[in-house]
Amino acid sequence: MSRYPKAYYKPTDSCDGCLAWGDFSGRLCPTCYMFGRSHATAVCTGCRRVQPLKWEFCRLCWCQARLGAQAAVDQLAAEADVRARLNAVRHHQLFFMGMHHRNGSAPAPRRRGGRRSAPRKPPPAPSWRPNADWRQLPLFGQVPRDYGRLDPSGVDLTSPWLTWAKYLAHRFAEARGWGRNIRFAVNRGLALVLTGYVEGDVIRHSEIFTPLRSRDLPVGHVVTVLEEMGIFEDDSEPSFEGWLAERLEGLAPGIRSEAERWTRVLRDGGPRSLPRREGTVWLYLNRVRPALLEWSDRYDHLREVTRDDVRTYIKTLHGHQRRDQLVALRSLFSWAKRNGLHFRNPTSRIKVGQYEYGVLQPLVLAQVGRSVAAATTPATRLILALAAVHAARVAQIGMLMLDDVDLGNRRLTIAGRVRPLDDLTLKLLLDWLEHRRNRWPSTANLHLLINNQTATKTSHASNHWISSSMRGQDATLERLRVDRQLEEALTHGPDPLHLAEVFGLDEKTAMRYADSARALLEQAAEHSASPSGRELGPD
Repeated sequence: MSRYPKAYYKPTDSCDGCLAWGDFSGRLCPTCYMFGRSHATAVCTGCRRVQPLKWEFCRLCWCQARLGAQAAVDQLAAEADVRARLNAVRHHQLFFMGMHHRNGSAPAPRRRGGRRSAPRKPPPAPSWRPNADWRQLPLFGQVPRDYGRLDPSGVDLTSPWLTWAKYLAHRFAEARGWGRNIRFAVNRGLALVLTGYVEGDVIRHSEIFTPLRSRDLPVGHVVTVLEEMGIFEDDSEPSFEGWLAERLEGLAPGIRSEAERWTRVLRDGGPRSLPRREGTVWLYLNRVRPALLEWSDRYDHLREVTRDDVRTYIKTLHGHQRRDQLVALRSLFSWAKRNGLHFRNPTSRIKVGQYEYGVLQPLVLAQVGRSVAAATTPATRLILALAAVHAARVAQIGMLMLDDVDLGNRRLTIAGRVRPLDDLTLKLLLDWLEHRRNRWPSTANLHLLINNQTATKTSHASNHWISSSMRGQDATLERLRVDRQLEEALTHGPDPLHLAEVFGLDEKTAMRYADSARALLEQAAEHSASPSGRELGPD
């Protein structure tokens, strides 16, 4: 007896697209549904119906034209025959769903689990870079090509460059675990890009990105093959350039140019300065931008800013905002003075002051429980355990490799420090490894945590994906990490040396956790010493 109600099952019906009779859910058969996702809807040239079209004909007309072309042995000849028969379609033979196959054979028998055991396509023969005996050098340089005007039906399948590219794509697919759909899409993209290619041409990112993306082809995988061939040039604008232009918008021309030079020195380094991380550069420019916008209303150059202007602006800030912006301003004006853009540093002798950190507070049980309930997948449960039990940062979780896991000795290496595996983390780790093996059996990515985007690559998962499951919760991954280190200080005593040894903290951070633990323990002692359960104090 079925557990579904009788109304759950859809009776046998005719497809609205190809009119085929069969057993399927919805109003379209699976083939027409996928056909409609990749083709635009218009009036069919053959049957005059409004349907998704390929070369101005709907799928019903295609099926009718293919009936007469199935006997052709050569694929190119069969395709040309179908093109000719499309224009000659005057009637339609109705059929049952699943009768039309490209090879003209009956459907292959199904395996256990529902998949059909179709014969696997043989791998491409080994190929190498085509030999160029001679070539005509360009007279005026390479003219940019418009790949968006290429017709998929007019690709050159006999090009030796395409043969070499397909062989390289097959090697990448075997090494990185590309699935069948990705392999097919990559070969389509390579056929479009390499049609008409000659020795010496350079394929640029700006020329192929939009045409490939408009056809839902994987740009990154195609670029990987083209880079291996040595014929690709990445001329895309880095995200840093767009962000920098946006952040400098609204500044006076003189102040804008000086702030831009300072920002680039922070990122790239200089004769007497080391390059900073890109995140640090973002913070520094974001912190000085409000002051530069205010001074741009009165001055044209940074050298016109005086000490009184800095002090007047700083008086409007308090707490960490004052400290952070003053540190960034001191960096800007120190650079300006070293490079002769300012005669005197207006931020000199303005004390930044010691930042007073508050007492770190532990998480309550309800907050942790809500985060545990939000972790519903093997990956999120393992990420939660790594942050809450082993105090791992988000970036450290993303950089974990399979070699960092030693199941036999029950050890885990996080950021170069070996930690023992507890029973909970071991169980969650085994569950994730089994899920990973079943979900991506052919992946070549050696990172511990992967997803659909990184399973076909070798890069690590993004910090955004790792922290997305706990985003919006009171107990985020960062707060769980802080709570774990604070719990260690409360349990084993506020000893900064112990915290530095266990978690690899620097001395200032370890002392902060120790101070917070000491303050919490004193508050608990005063609370327990009070007869009424309250803190003792004057009346």
